[in-house]
Amino acid sequence: EQILAEEMTEHLGAPRYRRSPSRRGQRNGDYERDLVTGVGALQQLRVPRDREGTFQTELFERYRRLTGSVEEAVLEMYLQGVSTRKVAAVTEALSGKRVGKDAVSRITARLEKQVRAWRERQLEDEYPYLYLDATYLKANWGGRVVSVALLVAVGVNAAGYRELLAVEAAPEEQAVAWQNLLRGLVDRGLRTVQLVISDDHEGIKAAVATELPGVAWQRCVVHFERNVLAHVPEQAKEEVAADLRAVFAVRRRETAETLAQQFSARLRAEFPGAVEVFDHGITEALTHLDFPSAHHRRIRTTNGLERLFQELKRRTRVVGVFPNERSLVVLTTTVGLRVSEEWALRRYLEMEPLEVQRQIQSGAPQFTQLSRR
Repeated sequence: EQILAEEMTEHLGAPRYRRSPSRRGQRNGDYERDLVTGVGALQQLRVPRDREGTFQTELFERYRRLTGSVEEAVLEMYLQGVSTRKVAAVTEALSGKRVGKDAVSRITARLEKQVRAWRERQLEDEYPYLYLDATYLKANWGGRVVSVALLVAVGVNAAGYRELLAVEAAPEEQAVAWQNLLRGLVDRGLRTVQLVISDDHEGIKAAVATELPGVAWQRCVVHFERNVLAHVPEQAKEEVAADLRAVFAVRRRETAETLAQQFSARLRAEFPGAVEVFDHGITEALTHLDFPSAHHRRIRTTNGLERLFQELKRRTRVVGVFPNERSLVVLTTTVGLRVSEEWALRRYLEMEPLEVQRQIQSGAPQFTQLSRR
């Protein structure tokens, strides 16, 4: 309270009860409020007022009931997936003041500026590999609680590290939603994409063809195998799954195509539905074989995104239903960025083989001679 009184004196240009030509206003009593600090709760804190209502202390913002350190602690707990009920219990145990759901909502609103800056940033790096996938979360959309598609793009940069590039919400996983996401990335500087990896979603394929013309597309092998096995009886799935894995275990396209033909010929009579799905999608599932063999395991599936989605859902489960699209995007983006921080500590792919392959394909003399040896 002494600090608050000194701030008021500086604001008015004169101490209490003293006439001065430098005075810029008059005091108008004070009001009481509570404040939760890192060392406990202050009850009935007396805050001075001026008649003009222009005084604002630098100790805390108007209407804020928590100091910065407490807000940061509450925010961190929330982003780690701690429920609002547990957050309230922890803050009450530490400071004697219970932090409610409304306070958490106000705290998370502080993230919007950071998320907006991230969403609008320019992409300075090159991203040869681009992963696209979506998951679904509950949100209030247009006055109704619905499953909202959360579209996510992850790129592998020229140094071989993964980066979260975009997070968008859409009422459905439609082509126009994916086109908007990709167009936004291109407008921000996305370039030199060589391969897009996703599941067999018509909206993604249409968006890639429109916004990234000429870029190769890899159908996620894990999703593809599930689609094939969905047409196989339970008692035969283990054997058929082993045959499928054999097709994708090889490194040369010629060998894989031979194994694929044998797979179809051997099982067509017994499992025609499975073979029809297999024949229809096998070419797109083998696109990764046109890229360095050292990369095959990483670029033939979207497993990396599946793990990201699992963590997103775990940490946002405490929300239940997001109140609107804005809160959905802000919180999931923040959580996604927290989860992806560890990606910067571990190289996902060694990119030299891809550069060598690019040089060979472009006809660089030193690499052309190397490829002929």
